[in-house]
Amino acid sequence: MAIAITRLPSRAIANCALTYIERITIDYDRAVQQHAAYRDALKACGMEVVTLPPAEDLADSVFVEDTAIILDEIAIMTPLGIESRRPEAALNEPEIARYRPTIHIELPATIEGGDVLRVGKSIYVSPSTRTNQAGIEALRQLAAPYGYSVTAVTLRDCLHLKSGCTALDDETILVHQPSIDTSVFKGYRLLEVAEGETGAANVVRANGTILLNSQYAATAERIAQQGYAVCAVDTSEFTKAEAAMTCMSLIVN
Repeated sequence: MAIAITRLPSRAIANCALTYIERITIDYDRAVQQHAAYRDALKACGMEVVTLPPAEDLADSVFVEDTAIILDEIAIMTPLGIESRRPEAALNEPEIARYRPTIHIELPATIEGGDVLRVGKSIYVSPSTRTNQAGIEALRQLAAPYGYSVTAVTLRDCLHLKSGCTALDDETILVHQPSIDTSVFKGYRLLEVAEGETGAANVVRANGTILLNSQYAATAERIAQQGYAVCAVDTSEFTKAEAAMTCMSLIVN
């Protein structure tokens, strides 16, 4: 059974790091309810959900995806791009180590899981405000012995690579083309998000079901028309934190 590692939101989430959007008040109680619904949706898709306690002194700690890159053989722990977030990786490592041997990328390299898209043995990673070239090269060196290729992707005006694209399956990439250079995805089928739904390209593959934010109804319909099972859940409070669906879980297949 596939596992989703999650962590409950911190009461300090209103102080989360922001890069591209203006700060808007986050309703903590509503965020807690939405996170519960997110976990329930993962369970409904057949995932085993691990729920870690809140880290109240770490505002962004609910966004566990950034702290590790999960491969079939190992988990690569990441030095996050913002210094205040770096304790999150050490906090999550004991749970991650239950499922994979862990190895580390070390500073001054920085890399966040949100900038890393794995499709089979192909890894795509974008330099960003959180991920530097040293981080990309370190990932390449650590992943290569296990047969993974690492390809850099140009990002445009969004936080992470997976803000602009995620995989619907091993042959199909959901994209917001203005956000990324899609020329690296030769050989894949590309499905563009619906017009006006900029944040809709970030979805979670959950045992064959596509889990996405209910704010993006037109994109949900577009995905369903392609024959995918779709599960929509409201995560709008986390959108205010510049976050998306994959940010709140680490998937271990």
